[in-house]
Formats: sequence, structure tokens, C-alpha cells
Amino acid sequence: MKNYRKELWFHVPERRGFINITHQVENCLKESGIHEGFVLVNAMHITASVFINDDEPGLHHDYEEWLEKLAPHEPISQYRHNNTGEDNGDAHLKRQVMGREIVAAVTKGKLDFGPWEQIFYGEFDGKRKKRVLVKIIGE
Repeated sequence: MKNYRKELWFHVPERRGFINITHQVENCLKESGIHEGFVLVNAMHITASVFINDDEPGLHHDYEEWLEKLAPHEPISQYRHNNTGEDNGDAHLKRQVMGREIVAAVTKGKLDFGPWEQIFYGEFDGKRKKRVLVKIIGE
């Protein structure tokens, strides 16, 4: 069995944003030489997410509005976490809803996805560099 590990780095200049990282993960898969197995892609920061969905701008807008209704950024005083001097209590909750990672099957050297499935990095407390781990295991 082979394994492969790579870190991808992202810097979202705004507080929140979604980046399609499917092509970067596909490049990692090519580099790995693995044809059958699994890929794990996970955000290595507690205010960021990795998830699978459609790459459709309306959906991304809907996510933004929905997440802001679930965990509004302001007033920042509503979150006990922000008593530590932070202002990102909402980002922790948004990450919890969107998830930490994805696991996808690798078949014949390709991500074994259904129609429209793409991998996204979700940022909920941006303006600094953060990393995503790509770990591929298989043969």
C-alpha cells in the first residue's frame, strides 16, 4: 500500500469565502500515483471547512446567507468564545455545520464522484494563511 501527504495553503482576503479545490486535489492524486484507494481532504484550522457540493454561485450565496442566519457574526458579544479577545465565535459554529473533511473513493486513478460533485475549501474567519491536508492511501 502507498500513501501520499501534501499540504495546500490558502489565503482568503475576506472574512468568508468558498474556493473550489477539486483541481488541486486531482493534481495531488496524479502526483501520488495511486489508482485505487481513498483520499482524505481536511481543513487544518478550526474556523475553516472542506466539503463536497455543486460549484454553482447561487448555491454559494445561499450557503453564505443560511450560515449567517444560523450563526450571525454580529453582535460579537453573543458568543462566550469572543470573551477571550477573539471575534470569531461564529466561524467555529459555521465550520461545525459545514464539516471538517471529506473522504472520497479513488477508482482507476480518478476521484469517484457523482455528477456535479466538487471539493471546496470554506473559510469563515479569513484574512490569513491556512492549510488543508490531502492524504491519499491505496495502491
